[in-house]
Amino acid sequence: MLPYPLLTLSLVLMWLLLNGFSFGHLLLGSFVAIFASWGMAALRPEKPRLRKWYLLPKLFWLVFVDVIRSNLAVALVILRGRPRGHTAGFLTMPLELQDRTALAILAVILTSVPGSAWLEYDASERHVLLHVLDLIDEETWVDMVKNRYEKLLMEIFE
Repeated sequence: MLPYPLLTLSLVLMWLLLNGFSFGHLLLGSFVAIFASWGMAALRPEKPRLRKWYLLPKLFWLVFVDVIRSNLAVALVILRGRPRGHTAGFLTMPLELQDRTALAILAVILTSVPGSAWLEYDASERHVLLHVLDLIDEETWVDMVKNRYEKLLMEIFE
């Protein structure tokens, strides 16, 4: 009946914290939490297979450094204005990654790094569409994503 009991319990507790405790809210929150748990079970997310889990700290460090560096770069663009030749743009990039978890992590990384956003992924063509705030050279971005993130994610997951 409850495929994810911790999720159900957490949702009921969050419901009660947000709405206050009453018998009606307990019933309604339980109803919502049970259906959410069933919905999650219907999705059946696959468990990620980590081949080289010891590379995760390296990935976390790279992302942390890139987020800090990108925050500073975006702040400079906002404060100083955009230098000549620097424009925002869209970039279509081919990917070799096939693992769904690795693709999701790459999407989170590219969206969390300020100045870029993962917009669309075409699974049949294995291309990703990115929006880049300060697009100077497309090849630099492709090289950075493929060599900095994609290779490492492929080592970890595939």
